[in-house]
Amino acid sequence: MKIGLFTDGLAHLSFSEALAKCAALGVQTVEIGTGNFSPAPHCDLGGLLASAPARKEFLAAIASHSLTLAALNCSGNPIHPNPAIASKAAEVTRKTLQLAGLLGVETIVCMTGCPGTPGGDGFPNWVVASWPEDFLELLEWQWRERVIPFWSDMAAFAQSNGVRRLCFELHPGMCAYNVTSFQRLRAAVGPIIHANLDPSHFFFQGMDPLAVIRALGDTIGYVHAKDARVDPQNLAVQGSLDLQPGKPVRDLVWAYRTLGYGHGVQFWADFVSALRSVGYDGVLSIEHEDPLMDAEEAVSRAVDLLKNTALFGPPSVVPGAPPPY
Repeated sequence: MKIGLFTDGLAHLSFSEALAKCAALGVQTVEIGTGNFSPAPHCDLGGLLASAPARKEFLAAIASHSLTLAALNCSGNPIHPNPAIASKAAEVTRKTLQLAGLLGVETIVCMTGCPGTPGGDGFPNWVVASWPEDFLELLEWQWRERVIPFWSDMAAFAQSNGVRRLCFELHPGMCAYNVTSFQRLRAAVGPIIHANLDPSHFFFQGMDPLAVIRALGDTIGYVHAKDARVDPQNLAVQGSLDLQPGKPVRDLVWAYRTLGYGHGVQFWADFVSALRSVGYDGVLSIEHEDPLMDAEEAVSRAVDLLKNTALFGPPSVVPGAPPPY
């Protein structure tokens, strides 16, 4: 396994400064945001597409710090019911795939997005209830008319650019947000579809990330190392579907936290062991979104935790022991 960083977590630093910080902390790989939900602080998507010298300089800067480029991240909503938003997000996605081909990057982190309704009202409509029956009709329309056609076309374009893995972050508000919805996408589009496994999104849905790892198995193509803490008192009063935008962390049912501040070292040891058991030995990409902690302090502590829990070498062959996976 390798310790990575989604460099949006160091958005306050320049590209060069962020790379230097990664190297100093012991990060081994970087994930770069290209646009859409990412402000792309470290990537000029258009400039890199247009200039071979710029791409060469971009890769050389990463290599000069003994880092590798693990993935590009273009998570957004390219099937948004607002045509202008959808068009822009789809364009960023397509350009990211083109850039990946030019840079030799085989892994893209993305989200399915969420469409609206057949009538079109300009706002996404995330269906998570099976009653009244109208919801199921809408859900089938969304998948049939929006999700599957868009990502089938984009998967073919990705493959033509040498991308091997479209890794979908299973995030509430997106059409693929849990095991069942992810498997529906993969079954419809094909084996280029992989999961970007981020345990923080499972905690507040009441899911067990270790069980999710076992369920997804070798369809896990990438991992975000991010924690979340669910406040038991607020959960007991408000339930897991509570929405309180603008409230302080102390009043929220859940909040993203730095590794170790939602779940302790034992969880993360179990987490990397579960990943190893299904054959995943790739990147653990730290994503900083902790509202209570300084970014550089948070990344440093997350790296330290992973240094003590991640499994860096291959498993030993032990006579009589069961196979690792």
